[in-house]
Amino acid sequence: MIDGVMVKQLKVLPDERGRLMEILREDDEIYMRFGQVYLTTGYPGVVKAWHYHKIQFDHFCVVKGMMKVVLYDSREGSPTKGEVNEFFLGEHRPIVLRIPPLVYHGFKTISGEEAFLINVSTQTYKYDAPDEFRVPPHDNDIPYDWARKDG
Repeated sequence: MIDGVMVKQLKVLPDERGRLMEILREDDEIYMRFGQVYLTTGYPGVVKAWHYHKIQFDHFCVVKGMMKVVLYDSREGSPTKGEVNEFFLGEHRPIVLRIPPLVYHGFKTISGEEAFLINVSTQTYKYDAPDEFRVPPHDNDIPYDWARKDG
């Protein structure tokens, strides 16, 4: 796994009224600090990638549908430089995925319906100076192909 990435397995507690799932608590090992919480979605088959942050850690949790989240470590001096990690997040795999600064990340919705991703970031978004740096999803130096891998 890429250095600095963490995964927290979530517990879904169902009863006759519905379900409860805690996502992130301040006493979790994975928790760092609160910046903001936001929701982003993806339509089936759509890739939203690649970007990274210089300061911010992200904590991704897909609460509806399924997404493939991919990370790429291009950090100079990192013991995992050049590594690519794939994670499948969503209704069938409830986890929180912590993504450290300077690690490229993106996602593709792999469910047949729109997927909903909640991110708890460690920084607030600064509209006048965003901590967000992007490269195109397909035409770049990242050694990853977003095509489905049948087999």
